[in-house]
Amino acid sequence: MKTYLPKVNLDQRKWHVIDADGAVLGRLAVQVADILRGKNKPVFTPHLDAGDFVVVINAEKVRLTGKKETAKAYMSYSGWKGGEKYTTVAQLRAKHPEKLILHAVKGMIPKNRLGSQLLTKLKVFKGPKHPHAAQKPEPLKAAA
Repeated sequence: MKTYLPKVNLDQRKWHVIDADGAVLGRLAVQVADILRGKNKPVFTPHLDAGDFVVVINAEKVRLTGKKETAKAYMSYSGWKGGEKYTTVAQLRAKHPEKLILHAVKGMIPKNRLGSQLLTKLKVFKGPKHPHAAQKPEPLKAAA
């Protein structure tokens, strides 16, 4: 008996818009990652891209619990000696609040070519406006 392999119809991908205002970062990232992978659909297959597009607005208003606002730090490394740079959540929120959500979601999707492909379907914006109104995104409630 052969394994059933669903046909992924690229024309039936939906667009969803999620307001991150007051949402907890980790819970929001799980919800977004599941939609990107297609885990909310009956045709989910781990090695196929069956997910939908996600637009996240109000990225600067996402909430972190505990002392993460001051204690959590993101590290980047240039490859040179002494090339480590640390950025706190407060600094990142001030400059690029979109990167908070992008980094959290990126950690929850596969670390391969499929993951890179899935991440292109995520659009994060600070503020309530986004340029994807023509796609008629369906509003989703962010996980509390």
